[in-house]
Amino acid sequence: MKSISLHGEIRKNLLPVCCLMIIGLAGGLVAIIQADTLAGIIDGAFLGGLDIEQLTFPIMILLASAFARALFLWLGAITGSRLAAKVKTDLRRRLMERLFALGPAYSEREHAGELLRTLTDGVENLDDYFAKYVPQLATAILVPPVILAVAFSLDYAAALIMLVTAPLIPAFMVLIGRWAAHLHRRQWAVLSMLGGHFFDVLKGLTTLKIMNRSKEQIIVISRISEQFRSSTMSVLKIAFLSALALELLSTLSTALVAVVVALKLLYGGLTFYQAFFILLLAPEYYLPLRMLGTHFHAGLSGRIAAERIFAILAMDGHPVEQNNKQPLKQTQGISLAFENVCFAYRKEQPQVLRSVSFQVAAGERIALVGPSGAGKSTIIDLLLGFISPDSGTIQVNGQELQDIKKDDWLNHVAYVPQFPHLFQGTVRDNIQFGISGGIEETQTAARQAGAHEFISCLPAGYDTLIGEGGTGLSGGEKQRIAIARAFYRQASLLIVDEATTGLDPHNEAIVKESLLRLMNGKTVLIIAHRLSTACQADRILVLDQGKIIENGCHRELYENRGLYYQLAAAYRGTV
Repeated sequence: MKSISLHGEIRKNLLPVCCLMIIGLAGGLVAIIQADTLAGIIDGAFLGGLDIEQLTFPIMILLASAFARALFLWLGAITGSRLAAKVKTDLRRRLMERLFALGPAYSEREHAGELLRTLTDGVENLDDYFAKYVPQLATAILVPPVILAVAFSLDYAAALIMLVTAPLIPAFMVLIGRWAAHLHRRQWAVLSMLGGHFFDVLKGLTTLKIMNRSKEQIIVISRISEQFRSSTMSVLKIAFLSALALELLSTLSTALVAVVVALKLLYGGLTFYQAFFILLLAPEYYLPLRMLGTHFHAGLSGRIAAERIFAILAMDGHPVEQNNKQPLKQTQGISLAFENVCFAYRKEQPQVLRSVSFQVAAGERIALVGPSGAGKSTIIDLLLGFISPDSGTIQVNGQELQDIKKDDWLNHVAYVPQFPHLFQGTVRDNIQFGISGGIEETQTAARQAGAHEFISCLPAGYDTLIGEGGTGLSGGEKQRIAIARAFYRQASLLIVDEATTGLDPHNEAIVKESLLRLMNGKTVLIIAHRLSTACQADRILVLDQGKIIENGCHRELYENRGLYYQLAAAYRGTV
């Protein structure tokens, strides 16, 4: 099972973590050598009567140790940064894989702004955790015991003071940890709410301006910003308070050591070299613990962000593609069969589909009709593999859908949604959409979709750049590009979700004509909201409360005077 925790990420990167531990330990040993050499130089120069020639070699060692210490600090920073970059890259990849595996059924229920913040700032917050906190934690674990052992060899009393006072620093960190974690969680929640709300405001700016409510949103954003400022100040207060306490503890502890050493030096219990060596070691002993406290809040911020990241990674999605799955059988067209399919988005919620069974012959056009929430879109999501049925089976050409390689199955499917999404790039890229081909094939698909004429009038034709979501194009133009994309795929199964919604009569006529050409010779599933669309189908399935309650052609269902008749009559304005 893949790791889904920060400790798991550390276990996955043991080599760089071990390198950090070795570098930290080496830096600590060099600090001891540096203190020993400096104490020897001072003792020899002022009390031992050594001249400059006799001190040349110790001075060279002192300079070399200073250079080595700086080198180890640089190596530690570089290794930590590379570790953080590797973890962040891997987490972003796994997050995207998980979100793709969870599919639209998950992302459409989540706040887009909050997910975006998790993918960006959330992952980025782990930088300080792995680049600073983890290396410093390794140094704090390894270096103080080595220095303490050296101190015991020089003087037991000073070493005991160091041994007793050192645990006060991590103990204080633990005491403030819970409260600091609470404040960091509140800060993260408020910032996520601010980012999500701002994203919503930008997406709905047109509606806000039309409804004359944009100024109200400025007030709302200002209020949330004030909450974020307040939560951030609370975090900073705790950070400054803990930094002050840690500095005070280490300073007082060093002062106690200095007092003991001074008294022993005064009464002859220690030589000057030993006393000075211990005084130099004491700050080095507390330094890793102080630095760990300094990076504690950065590490805590990373851990809070990681909670949301690993919560997404731990969610059940589609399993990894198994090698034993088979490609789709190559037959004439695509036939479908749903057998007693049940599905609920959550276990505690009612089933969206309840024992749904129907068959679609190759080349048949089926319309799915029913009130909102009847289960039409859920059937399409199941067929596209976005979700999996709780029970029952879905068969394609006699094969169970779950046994077919997903990539191979989707290569046989073309989807024209109600509101198509175009990505930032050229018109040609949006039509080809990752399937290689020449401009001739692209133009042929565009002509069949009724899009070639307006594309040719664009500044750079098929190489014209369009913005995210098709910025710069009308609704009808975006819909025709989406239909051209479906023509270009040359798939055997076509899924259409009322592609003429919101179009003017001219564009609606063009889209309808191109859709009729697109449907020719294909198995077609249509989510129909209009009576005119349902009438184009060979057969109509009427859903209500997750069940198929009517099945037949338009004339049969209309004469039966059931739910379909009520929907059709309401559409015509007679009910």
